[in-house]
Amino acid sequence: MSGGHLLSTSLTTGDSASPRIVGGEGASFLLDDGRRVVDASNTAAPLGHRHPAIIEAVRRAADSPVVNEGWRWAERDEAADDLLAVAFAGEDWAGAVRFFISASEANDAVLSLSQALTGRRPLVTRERAYHGGAGLAREMTVQPQWHGGLSSPERILPAPRLAEVREIACPQGSRVSGDPGIPLDGAWRSTTSTELDGAAAVLLDYSQGGTYHVPEYQDAVAELARSAGTFWVADETVTGFGRVGGWFQFQHAKSRPDFVTLGKCMTAGGAAGGAVVFSQRVLELLEGSSWQSYSTYRSHPVAMASIRAHLAVSASEGIYRRALELDKVMFGRLSEMAGAHPGVARVDGRGMHWTIELNGPDWREWRGQETEPLASRVVAEALREGALIATSGEQTSVFLAPPLVVSDAELETMFDALDKALAVADQAADRG
Repeated sequence: MSGGHLLSTSLTTGDSASPRIVGGEGASFLLDDGRRVVDASNTAAPLGHRHPAIIEAVRRAADSPVVNEGWRWAERDEAADDLLAVAFAGEDWAGAVRFFISASEANDAVLSLSQALTGRRPLVTRERAYHGGAGLAREMTVQPQWHGGLSSPERILPAPRLAEVREIACPQGSRVSGDPGIPLDGAWRSTTSTELDGAAAVLLDYSQGGTYHVPEYQDAVAELARSAGTFWVADETVTGFGRVGGWFQFQHAKSRPDFVTLGKCMTAGGAAGGAVVFSQRVLELLEGSSWQSYSTYRSHPVAMASIRAHLAVSASEGIYRRALELDKVMFGRLSEMAGAHPGVARVDGRGMHWTIELNGPDWREWRGQETEPLASRVVAEALREGALIATSGEQTSVFLAPPLVVSDAELETMFDALDKALAVADQAADRG
């Protein structure tokens, strides 16, 4: 339990790594003990906390009527137009938008649609992927720590799987340290082609499990998927809207997807929201058909207003480019830390999303959630030093993803806190 009758939902374990937040401003949180700390891991807040444009959008939307998805509504139409005109400018292949309550729901819906369009059941994702916690999105979440069941040091009780899901290998190398990764050679292509054969869709994300694959990987998967008659979906839930520099990660490669799924940061924290962007090719396949999919709270007025405000601010102030500008800074400082700390096994990332893997059990050897794993102890130490970083449930990795509006001084606080916290990992490595 956490805070009276609230069931704990923290990504980390142990009370010292799970502070109680009572406020926030810009790229910082205010804690209940009076401290102000840097928010160093928040993919839902590209504009930080309490951004005036988002506050105004939410207030205005509170005066809107209750309009369900079954009725035409002007601001929903305008939000779709803005999304394609601003974030997908120049992407002429993109043809339409459907809004959802979350990226999990968006992934579930687009995978179901792919099955209907192809008449196929199997679905494909890359190893170590996370795509959400509901429906087919949960089925495509193959990162072992997020199986949707229960775990403890004594037992693992995964929920039964509901779909046929195939995994394809993905480069496990990194920009800073670690193995060089798998080659996209004949052996990889042959195995991947076999997994894609007869599949309805392949869903690719760009950061989960600390895996940031190169553009050539996307292009290779896209080519093989097209040959197999398999739809491919770019999951930009984490990496979209400037997190890795530019509007989306898929744009760094040559290929273009059949669908793009969005969530988390698209509303800049104003409300829960997700979306699917459809290619013109898919729209042609849908011509003359009715998609039997409906929800009361999709495209809620607050979400639509927040999306439009986020797009306007990011475009006018160039925030969607900021991660690209800071990429060299992040790369340089984290490279230094990787070399200085023997407790660090691997560092990888892009723009303003980075993962630090610590020395310890391989993720494939996970045997259930520990009471207070190494990653949580590192998070707790960083918090004492003034920065709230996070884990993704893994026992030996932490990630950095501060708001894109973070200041240089706040970045320094984050780096200093991480540097001191990694001493905990160093001590563990010495004992091991």
